[in-house]
Amino acid sequence: MEKIIASVIVPAFNAEKTIRQCVKALEAQIFSKEFEIIVVDDGSSDKTSEIAKSFSKVRLLQQKNAGPALARNNGAKKARGEIIIFTDSDCEPKKNWLEEMLKPFSNKGVAGVQGTYKCRQKELVARLIQLEIESSYARMAKQKFIDFIGSYSAAYRKSVFEKLGGFDTSFPIASGEDTDFSFRVHEAGYKMVFRPEANVYHTHPTSLRKYFKIKFFRAFWRTKVYKSHKGKMIKDSYTSQTIKLQLVLFCLFIASLSLPLFGFGWIYTATIFALLFLTGIPFAFWAAKKDLAVGIVFPFIAIPRTVLFSTGFVLGTIRQVTGK
Repeated sequence: MEKIIASVIVPAFNAEKTIRQCVKALEAQIFSKEFEIIVVDDGSSDKTSEIAKSFSKVRLLQQKNAGPALARNNGAKKARGEIIIFTDSDCEPKKNWLEEMLKPFSNKGVAGVQGTYKCRQKELVARLIQLEIESSYARMAKQKFIDFIGSYSAAYRKSVFEKLGGFDTSFPIASGEDTDFSFRVHEAGYKMVFRPEANVYHTHPTSLRKYFKIKFFRAFWRTKVYKSHKGKMIKDSYTSQTIKLQLVLFCLFIASLSLPLFGFGWIYTATIFALLFLTGIPFAFWAAKKDLAVGIVFPFIAIPRTVLFSTGFVLGTIRQVTGK
């Protein structure tokens, strides 16, 4: 039997609407060597397992609902490949995705690889989300090595994954367990690289309500990551420094609302608000070159986004400090 080079692991929870397209795309990969597809059903109550079992190339694992971190870890334990590759059940990898994800591993010093999202959607909010992600990719592309890998398109040497204990299962949902693990890989001295040619298509939220909700919870759970990786609060490969500046300015803005009570004018509050608004302009100009409509509306979306993100970060910090 030919040696299995890679194991593609897909955690899935109530994914009957998307898992079929995901597995079809994996089976259609243009790759000459042997690889396996492992779907880990995380206690679904729909037809996820039934659909996954209908594909002859799929190895199906099942577990009680415990979250994607444990699902990925369980898939990795059963993986026979030297390289373990993760994607999500709502992703559709391009035909050359696997090949591109594996290319960097020809360098024995590389322990991890980050691929990218692509989007076919026409809705304004989805286009905004994609451009926000692409702005982070632009930063990562300038770096020889990175410290951040998202699990929607992630690859690791299995030996490194096992040595570092896999994903932290104390993350109950998809909430930063992939960020935490990539930070641990980086802090252990291993090298990771960005591979922009390795693409998976993904469907982003289309409503502002869902967009703001994601920002809130992303900030809320990022505090758990920072609790273990305090140095990453300053800088990492993926996160924009502007977001951190906006967080600081928003906190200053809230504090400045009390200044009139002490005899100070509203000029200070207005100045901080103006600075907060202006922090969204550079991204707006960058986005406008790619999508004019997104560039025009972004400065107005940036303020409520900052409010929700900052609130999530503050509440998350309180939770981490108090343990509640």
